[in-house]
Amino acid sequence: MTRSGSGNRWNWRGISLAPAAGDGGGEPASIFGDDYDTPDGTCVRDYIHVADLCAAHLLALDRLESMPGIQVFNLGGGHGSSVAEVLAVCRDVSGAPIPERRLPRRPGDPAVLVASAEAAARDLGWRPRYGLRDCVAHALAWERKRRGIA
Repeated sequence: MTRSGSGNRWNWRGISLAPAAGDGGGEPASIFGDDYDTPDGTCVRDYIHVADLCAAHLLALDRLESMPGIQVFNLGGGHGSSVAEVLAVCRDVSGAPIPERRLPRRPGDPAVLVASAEAAARDLGWRPRYGLRDCVAHALAWERKRRGIA
């Protein structure tokens, strides 16, 4: 049996917050800083679906066959979602009242990190197919299947 996905709890590095909501909550989601110069004060990041990431890698491998050498491509949707927005989507998709804990900023965290995927679009023909809501819904479905939750 092939197993894939992330089993990390409350992990903001990927959309693993939604799967944790699949069991009705648990540990509060930590929000590090709510005083950034962003619309809601929380950090903004550019999230992409793992399937989009895989598709971009496959296109890059195909390109290597015809154009060997080092090439660098940023991958992202070109716009970001704040940590608070991600949490709201996780709550909405899961239907769970995911608790949150507001903490001070982490040293070195920039307010906004958003990728420009123009080169990937131009040179690879890559564009993300999935949005944030899809990322959360798919992560939640994977987690529920993994845990045997209907």
